Amino acid sequence: MKFVDEVSIRVKAGDGGNGCMSFRREKFIENGGPNGGDGGDGGSVYMIADENLNTLVDYRYTRHFDAERGSNGGSTDCTGKKGEDLVLRVPVGTTVIDSATQEVIGDLTKAGQKLLVAHGGWHGLGNTRFKSSTNRAPRQTTPGKPGEQRDLKLEMKVLADVGLLGLPNAGKSTFIRSVSAAKPKVADYPFTTLVPNLGVVSVDRWKSFVIADIPGLIEGASDGAGLGIRFLKHLARTRLLLHLVDMAPLDDSSAPDAAEVIVSELTKFSPSLAERDRWLVLNKCDQILEEEHDERVKEVVERLEWTGPVYVISAISKLGTERLCHDIMRYMEDRADRLANDPAYQEELADLDQRIEDEARAQLQALDDQRALRRSGVKSVHDIGDDDWDEEDVDDEDGPEIIYVRD
Repeated sequence: MKFVDEVSIRVKAGDGGNGCMSFRREKFIENGGPNGGDGGDGGSVYMIADENLNTLVDYRYTRHFDAERGSNGGSTDCTGKKGEDLVLRVPVGTTVIDSATQEVIGDLTKAGQKLLVAHGGWHGLGNTRFKSSTNRAPRQTTPGKPGEQRDLKLEMKVLADVGLLGLPNAGKSTFIRSVSAAKPKVADYPFTTLVPNLGVVSVDRWKSFVIADIPGLIEGASDGAGLGIRFLKHLARTRLLLHLVDMAPLDDSSAPDAAEVIVSELTKFSPSLAERDRWLVLNKCDQILEEEHDERVKEVVERLEWTGPVYVISAISKLGTERLCHDIMRYMEDRADRLANDPAYQEELADLDQRIEDEARAQLQALDDQRALRRSGVKSVHDIGDDDWDEEDVDDEDGPEIIYVRD
């Protein structure tokens, strides 16, 4: 199944049914009076989080969704049938955004959570509603109100406890295969991981956590190099980041340089995400001599000025992975306990989460704007170089000077 984590759709709630104008006509009953019924309300559009879905591919090609219209009112005071509500199922972790205003309508983070995205139109009134002692034969009705229509942007972020960061071929996919039942693709060339992968790590019989592997970053990813930084949004809701570094890279690069690249790209995407708790994990220790381990670790720690936890593992040989997983589980339990008993810590994390969401959304919106400009053939101000200026226009001082001011 194709992995799709961003789509744009249009939803239209059902229009309300029109009111009916009718008069009672029966044998032996003269001037029976009005008996036109009201119309039915239009159906609304809801979104519900479904834990059985893990992609937005269902909305990749079908982009327009309309709820049912309410039926018109009938005679003999019959009310029209209400339109059926339209329920759209999306993966857990989907954010619903109004494309016109960039307003976040809702965030579906729990299975079964339901969100109203377009309200159905109100029903029209039949002529029975307008009868009175002075108006015994009303001939006025009202039409049903149109249903709400919205252009929506759906953004899915995978929900995981732990997120993996690293350059291509740092061993992220090998690590997740080693500690969980997930089987992402592993090969000896870069960018074997093209979409995020999730794995459940069972530490004890009743203890487990979810780990997310995203495609690797390279230098310049914030400017669109490689697969870019779009997949970094999937780490926005993780609780802990594992920064994997290859201790024995096959090319001419060094471990400290590789670690520095990831920190730089992470900070460019979201400075607040760089504040998330992060552990340094040096992988592939089986590729170098044991007496060289301390020297490699020291080089990376000094270059990054690292003060957090440091682990040396070999994912493929499962050296050090068990201890790392137990420490992660212990961290998760301590974090949950602190959240339950420390209000100040709760506020601190809530503020950090909000800043990460805001910065990530701003970055993704900027990427979408640049993509729209490229499609339309218009260059961004930041992409204009010296060759784009016409010297004849610059030297021409005979005409009036026009200054454009942006409000």
